[in-house]
Amino acid sequence: MVTIAVDGPSGSGKSSVSKAVAARLGLAYLDTGAMYRAATLWCVRTGVPLEDAAAVAAAVRSMPLVMGVDPAAPGVTLDGEDVAAAIRTTDVTAAVSQVATNLEVRDELRRRQREIIAGEGDSGFSGGRGIVAEGRDITTVVAPDADARVLLTASEEARLRRRSLEVHGTADATSVEATRDQVLRRDRDDSTVSTFHVAADGVVTVDSSELDLEQTVAAVLTVVERAAV
Repeated sequence: MVTIAVDGPSGSGKSSVSKAVAARLGLAYLDTGAMYRAATLWCVRTGVPLEDAAAVAAAVRSMPLVMGVDPAAPGVTLDGEDVAAAIRTTDVTAAVSQVATNLEVRDELRRRQREIIAGEGDSGFSGGRGIVAEGRDITTVVAPDADARVLLTASEEARLRRRSLEVHGTADATSVEATRDQVLRRDRDDSTVSTFHVAADGVVTVDSSELDLEQTVAAVLTVVERAAV
């Protein structure tokens, strides 16, 4: 069973590239960032104050979350409800770093992520050919022994432009500026508990600043092929 780990900052293309790589190779796909978003939504819906770190951690430990691992339709189910769209709202996006920087929450979700990658979690994934896992600190903490480890990066300008297109459907100056806080603040906050800007030993950096999606996917597939040699 092959494991491919992909790290990187916001807007670097981790999700799109990882899903495409998983689909090309016939592998499962895990979006670990969606787990932190789901945890945030769970706390908000159950009335847990996000500033109460202990209460947030307790809520997340009991959170009934099931992660889908089909790269074509990676669902997120929370307490029996499909929340794939709900976790992408601006309210969740604005609050997720407060949950993601909670160290006890990170410990719990990392534990669940490792279980899913090993085919032991509540995702319906039982191993198969393998999995592509992407998010923060996947290459260094969650899956440091992955068969291929990639740090996917891009320039600040490219990341802001991509996130603007994703959120606003345009990359004009006003829309790009509107995404600046969402992208850069989250990276700044998350970097206090996770390293995802510099590749660790054995991790291959792929800079997608001047690459389109297909070119970036090809670059990551090359890393995977070389790791298998």
